[in-house]
Formats: sequence, structure tokens, C-alpha cells
Amino acid sequence: MAAGLHAVLGTPLAAPPMDGQAEAKFGCGCFWGAEKGFWRLPGVVTTAVGYAGGQLASPSYEQVCSGRSGHAEVVRVVWDTARVSFADLLKLFWECHDPTQGNRQGNDRGSQYRSALFVDDPALLALAEASRQAYQAALDAAGAGTITTEIGAGRRFHFAEPYHQQYLAKPGSRPYCSAQPTGVRLGPFPDATYLLPASVWESYDWAIPHCVLRGDNAPIALV
Repeated sequence: MAAGLHAVLGTPLAAPPMDGQAEAKFGCGCFWGAEKGFWRLPGVVTTAVGYAGGQLASPSYEQVCSGRSGHAEVVRVVWDTARVSFADLLKLFWECHDPTQGNRQGNDRGSQYRSALFVDDPALLALAEASRQAYQAALDAAGAGTITTEIGAGRRFHFAEPYHQQYLAKPGSRPYCSAQPTGVRLGPFPDATYLLPASVWESYDWAIPHCVLRGDNAPIALV
């Protein structure tokens, strides 16, 4: 299990959600860039990168990279439900990568880079499914492809090695993000309640290649 504090947020990496908090895991290709996208959202308590959805009891990065462990690279996100909603997180999830690419994201190929979303709360799981339907409709309208995202519950999360945690915020890191956003936005969908203002989403410009690499490491300030 990961120990220590978040390199940017200063919160415990491995702490379970407290009252008024919730947790989900998001797979958006290489977890380095994906994690930065999530830790910058106002209301996120902590993030960590790791592996989920596979067969091995204690997978290593090398085993996951082989593509034979069945795990996906994912970001564990814990958030304050009074400040940011699951709908906000789903908006970032769908918009920050291309969920139609199957077992790859950009130049990164293999099942470990598949689009995935794992959450155990039944209400949040239903919201995830509703968001997928809404985003597929938006993709259809834009002439884009079919979503391949794996959505499920009961997937154990394994913390990745310490050097992967908040990788892009650490000195000497190699700026890298494999995500290829579609440019299609997620709008309203059934039972969705967005809490973040439009100004937050202006901090993400998916028309710029590797947008998350260009933004500050600090959380986005509310104005």
C-alpha cells in the first residue's frame, strides 16, 4: 500500500474516504497525465495511481506493462461531495481521453491502457452508466466512434510504485501524456448535478495537444 502524502495536495495517499467523501477509479490511458487532470479539480481530496481490473494479487508495473496481468492503469480519486460532484469528475473523465480506442490510448497500446471506470457505490455506478449513454449520444452527433469503456464495481485497487505517484509534479519527470481527447463535451445527463463553475473547465483546453502537461500543478482556483 502507498504511504506518505500527496506531493501536491499534501493529503494522505492511502486514506479511505471519510464522511462526506466518495471514491472512484478512472482509467484514461497512461496514469501520469490522467492523475494530474484529476488532482487539479477543486474539491478533490487526494489522488493516487495504481492498477485495477486484473487477476494478479499484487501486480508490479512490469507485470502490468506486459499486458498479461489484466490490470488497467487507473487513478484513484477521493473527493469532497459538497465541493465537487461525481458528475464533474465524469465530465473530466470522458473529455480528457478518447474512450473509443479499445486497448490503447494514443501511441500507448495494450489492455493496461484501456478506458475504465470502477466505482462500488450503486448510485454512482448508475450515474456512470447514464453518463456513458449521454456521451455516446454526443459522440454519435459528432460522427465519432463507439465507447469501449469498461464500467464496473468490485475491482480491487493496487497502489503503483512510489515513483509513479504524482509523477508529473516531481523534479526531473519526463513530461508525458498519451491521451487523445475527442474534443466532444459532456453536457447534462439524467440525475447529474454539476457543482463546478464554467471557469474551471476553461482551464482545460482539449484542442491543445497534451493539455494537462501545459497547466500548473496546483489545483485550479475558483473565481
